Amino acid sequence: MNTSVFRIGDYIPKYPIVQGGMGVRISLSNLASSVANQGGIGVIATSGIGMTEPDFSENFSLAGDRALVKEIRRAKKKSSGILGINVMGVLNNFSEIVQTSIAEGINIIFTGAGLPLDLPKYLVQKTNTALVPIISSSKAAYLITKRWIKRFSYLPDAIVLEGPKAGGHLGFKYQELSDPNVCLENILPEVLKMTEEISDKKIPVIVAGGIFTQSDMEKYLSMGASAVQLGTRFVATDECDASDEFKQSYVNCLEKDLRIINSPVGLPGRAIGNKFLADVESGLKKPYKCPFHCITTCNVKDSPYCIASALMHAQSGNLDQGFAFAGSNVHRIKKIGTVKSVFSDLLGKEI
Repeated sequence: MNTSVFRIGDYIPKYPIVQGGMGVRISLSNLASSVANQGGIGVIATSGIGMTEPDFSENFSLAGDRALVKEIRRAKKKSSGILGINVMGVLNNFSEIVQTSIAEGINIIFTGAGLPLDLPKYLVQKTNTALVPIISSSKAAYLITKRWIKRFSYLPDAIVLEGPKAGGHLGFKYQELSDPNVCLENILPEVLKMTEEISDKKIPVIVAGGIFTQSDMEKYLSMGASAVQLGTRFVATDECDASDEFKQSYVNCLEKDLRIINSPVGLPGRAIGNKFLADVESGLKKPYKCPFHCITTCNVKDSPYCIASALMHAQSGNLDQGFAFAGSNVHRIKKIGTVKSVFSDLLGKEI
């Protein structure tokens, strides 16, 4: 097992456990602060974070910025632990989210759904904010790292390698998700080799997607990963910011219920099948108007539904009008627990 100290920039968590950032409004200040208080890294998801603000439809960027400040400050009030935000690179207000997070003193910025080739340019003032790209291949990790070194003399503070078993939007082609050779076990050695060749300084690699048990965690740490990232298990906790109905959909999910969907964002995604998705698969459109234009890659004209609205409905418990993203092991969840119990299971001891 990898016994070296897990460090991201200036931050050393007690345990090598990162909570994945889950939108829309699934992982906010309550879940993030709870994870941070247990000695992990808690993460606030910024996608759709402002959808409960009264002016979101008129100005999604301003509303999102305001909601983000609220959540970061709430999390800091509840915890003195390590806190991060997750931001999708395809968001139209990506720049505003990054700048606001840095101004609010967030510890870590995790970013995926696109190659964040210019992310270090936002570090225009003295800051301790660490930058961590989320990737799905050694090629992507190489492109980002080379660009950051060449243009900014900046090495990623860590890299999250998200495999094909994760929930939500996935950085793989549709056909790759059924290829047994496309898996964390095969991609991780490639990424570790790349990081060793590109720099003398160690770049911690955090693995994500399908991590569920202590043995999963130990396996990847033994392979050279510095930490693990989990999303699905933290949803099924009292502290998660989602509604009870959303959490219960995880408990009720059977393995056969999982679907790989074609998201309006332009990426495949793993979700729990329900009537909403069945209607979409049958060719029924869910009429909507889009005042947001929040995602650069969203095909508003031809999309059968607004994914931001669908995920917000689900988060609120209205699963007839939306759906829940989830990882491949969601069917193994049998009850709602606590953040502390998840840590105890992963570590094999009471904490």
